[in-house]
Amino acid sequence: MTPRERFLSAVNCKNLNRPPIWLMRQAGRYLPEYRALKDRYNFLTLVQTPELATEVTLQPMQRFPLDAAIIFSDILVIPEALGQSYHFRESGGIGMNDTLDAPQKIQALNNSGITERLNYVNEALRLTRKELGPTHALLGFCGSPWTLAAYMVEGGSSKDFSKIRHLALHEPAQFESLMQKLSIACIDYLKLQISAGVDAVQIFDSWAALCPYEKYPLWSLKWIQQIITALDSEVPVILYAKGMGHHAIQLASTGAKVLSLDWTESLPQVYQSLRKPLSLQGNLDPLVLTTTPEDTRREATNLLKDTTNCSGHIFNLGHGMLPQAKIECVEALMDTVTMWNHD
Repeated sequence: MTPRERFLSAVNCKNLNRPPIWLMRQAGRYLPEYRALKDRYNFLTLVQTPELATEVTLQPMQRFPLDAAIIFSDILVIPEALGQSYHFRESGGIGMNDTLDAPQKIQALNNSGITERLNYVNEALRLTRKELGPTHALLGFCGSPWTLAAYMVEGGSSKDFSKIRHLALHEPAQFESLMQKLSIACIDYLKLQISAGVDAVQIFDSWAALCPYEKYPLWSLKWIQQIITALDSEVPVILYAKGMGHHAIQLASTGAKVLSLDWTESLPQVYQSLRKPLSLQGNLDPLVLTTTPEDTRREATNLLKDTTNCSGHIFNLGHGMLPQAKIECVEALMDTVTMWNHD
């Protein structure tokens, strides 16, 4: 069984002797080869230059026995394609070059021609697909409309993202208009990625937990379901909603083939709570990779034991790789997972 076949079998809820593995944000600052590129190019140049994006995507694949590559990009390429650019603040975090603080600014967002403006992602995916060949899986992704809107309305990173909640509560017509535009853009963007050869796509609802419990289905899941429905099962969809494992049944109702969970949830408990078998992804705490190889092996082994009865488990982190991750810990993780046998 090739790594690609292993990954797709797990996506389709088949229990394997050992789970496939890929890591969210698996390329990045913990790799010396990535830091060498960052000394020469800024982040946006790496994302927007297909050859460089392909090189960064493949860096972890060349070092570790991963089953799938996720294209090196950013969720904020969609706001930029709509006309709202972004940058990285010197103090840390994301800054949008403008803020959606008036109805006319939402109206001015242009979601026609998204695929043309994001053609650099298309080219990077096609280059990466060619380099990977048929043996390894390739993943695409996008941010959820709610998570993208949080950055766009706030003007960048925030401690509480109060402005998007205010918009949703007090200006529902404006909120609906924004979310509809973002949903259409996400659909077009994911279809571009599917045409470029990805085996699956992941939707990141990273700021899902901003929503009040009773508002989450209306403010976020409604739009995610619209996207998944529009894709019409062309490829499997993985849904990651940070901090929302208690909404597992509703997450599953979106049509996602795989639920990706953060480290605060018990995968076996979530699996048992679902009304039908569904593949789960996760959910090692990324902080483990900043400790020691021994600690990493222990925590990974505990997770593997816990998921013995979960069909279709894809081993992953519960959130993105930390820049402080140690290569020796990542190596220990790979050894533990690839040598694992449920029998």
